[in-house]
Amino acid sequence: MFDAVIFDCDGCLVDSEVLVAEVVLAQLAAIGLTYDRDDYLGRFTGLTVAAFYELQEAESRARLGRPLPDDFAQSCQDAVRSAVGTRVAAVTGVHEAVQAVRGRKAVASSSTALSLHQKLRHTGLWPHFDPHIYSANDVARAKPAPDLFLHAAQALGADPARCLAIEDSSNGVIAARAAGMTVWGFTGGGHATPGTAPRLREAGAERVITHWAQAVPLFSLLPG
Repeated sequence: MFDAVIFDCDGCLVDSEVLVAEVVLAQLAAIGLTYDRDDYLGRFTGLTVAAFYELQEAESRARLGRPLPDDFAQSCQDAVRSAVGTRVAAVTGVHEAVQAVRGRKAVASSSTALSLHQKLRHTGLWPHFDPHIYSANDVARAKPAPDLFLHAAQALGADPARCLAIEDSSNGVIAARAAGMTVWGFTGGGHATPGTAPRLREAGAERVITHWAQAVPLFSLLPG
């Protein structure tokens, strides 16, 4: 039985990953870096912004023989903020699922604190988790390191071995498993592809939830 549930944000609570992928893939293609969408999502979902651009810098040097343009990260992030700020929505059914968790719960996200707070407030999810909302800014090492999940568990006063983590990315699953938690994968976000569930299971997810309605009766069984 679990004492606490820790949710990733992007792609689990808010349907932002599909918007981010759409914008970033277009920005990368414009400078000559093209990716298969499924490969891109499998490799880069769940990383911090800084880690993502470090990897893109390496990709650009290896594949194109040149660094990223000096203003690429800033212009890309501006485009992402515009899309997310105007178009992001809560994942269908998430309010009911989160309300079904009567015990301790938290958010542990690779987003920056500012971005995370904006998305949770915009979608009305903030009150469900406040004050237990944790971002990459709270730890030295973000996902796939376990630090953020361990930080959230400590703040909740919960044993990591008795925590359930909900993740939509392989990097997130790896992080939660490294923290000693049970992980359920989630494929109800708009960015999910047929390859998402197998990747999540391969990374260590014990179960895969395809939409939040599936989780409501499971969460309702947890202690309050």
